[in-house]
Amino acid sequence: MTQPKKKKVRVLKVDAQTSMSKGASEERLIFGKKNYQLLIVAFVLVAIGLLLMAGGRMPSPDVWDESRIYSFRRITLAPIVILSGFVVGLWAIFKR
Repeated sequence: MTQPKKKKVRVLKVDAQTSMSKGASEERLIFGKKNYQLLIVAFVLVAIGLLLMAGGRMPSPDVWDESRIYSFRRITLAPIVILSGFVVGLWAIFKR
């Protein structure tokens, strides 16, 4: 009867520091560059919307000017800009 052939086994010696540095350099970030750029755009849109909504100081404290307080810029435009910033932010988070 013939004896079965012996399989060769290779032993790989790995240094702990070498494997740690290789693993760290090969790690990938969760978000890419485009995601971070879109997040910055989202923050800027929200900041612009808040600046559009700010203000409303009257020239005289005795006079109430509704056209300054309830203007198109503060009531309509600013909330649209802020909501668009939130939408861009969500899109940046969920985009691959």
